[in-house]
Amino acid sequence: MPRATNAPASRKRRARRLTLAKGFRGARHRLFRQATEAVDRAMVMATQHRKLKKRSYRQLWTVRLSAACRAEGLSYSRMIDGLTKAGIKLNRKMLSEIAIADPEGFKTIVGKAKAALV
Repeated sequence: MPRATNAPASRKRRARRLTLAKGFRGARHRLFRQATEAVDRAMVMATQHRKLKKRSYRQLWTVRLSAACRAEGLSYSRMIDGLTKAGIKLNRKMLSEIAIADPEGFKTIVGKAKAALV
């Protein structure tokens, strides 16, 4: 009985992995083993960085809010505390957008937070 190699499926599997490695430098896009290792690592990093992206956006919003609050004479943590006590349920992303696009509206929100602190 002749030897069966499963050649079409093997070629397809290797081609799929090499396609994923397009754009990599050197042997990492040419040779199967290096491509496999590079693609595996890239997939892991992509997963990690999707999580880190969320973290870094929240940091950005916090920094923006902190700067906007300091201009109004209030610290970031005191403003968040005031908003909580005032029952204002705006997330940091929306507060940051308001601080940039509508400074007068942000002053109003900070005023309510200050009033709730007293």
